[in-house]
Amino acid sequence: MAGRNKQPLTVIQGKGKSKHITKEEAAKRAAHEEKMRGNNDKVIAPKYLLKKQKLEFEKIAEELIALDIISNLDVDTLARYIEAKTEYQRLGPVIRKLNPLKDLEAYTKLSRTRKQLSDECRSYASDLGLTITSRLKLVIPSTIPAEAKTEAEKRFGNRL
Repeated sequence: MAGRNKQPLTVIQGKGKSKHITKEEAAKRAAHEEKMRGNNDKVIAPKYLLKKQKLEFEKIAEELIALDIISNLDVDTLARYIEAKTEYQRLGPVIRKLNPLKDLEAYTKLSRTRKQLSDECRSYASDLGLTITSRLKLVIPSTIPAEAKTEAEKRFGNRL
């Protein structure tokens, strides 16, 4: 399906661009989004993660829960992100020890694997809202209260 990705109703309203949405549509959309959000009462690290990975899982999950981004359905995605990130970090020192002039085949193979892990991490991070651009699409922008306008500003706007 062509077009833009749907933004949450709260983001649209926060941007002040909800004039095209009727109150009825807004109520339906809000109810649907709430239903689709899911619970976040069972966001715990899966047993297959290593101890260090579980600590990182809990740290990231805590941040995402505070932003109200993660739900129980996202646990495996976060775990896969952490696994891919761990493997990516493990390959760095191995590649640095290799001399590409002496062992070009091994260097190329490991570099290609590291690039794939990097792409995988970026994809998971985007899905989970771990990048600034993906988070801005998911989190409600704060509304800045408008200053009270004087009578002249109301009448003449920016022409003063």
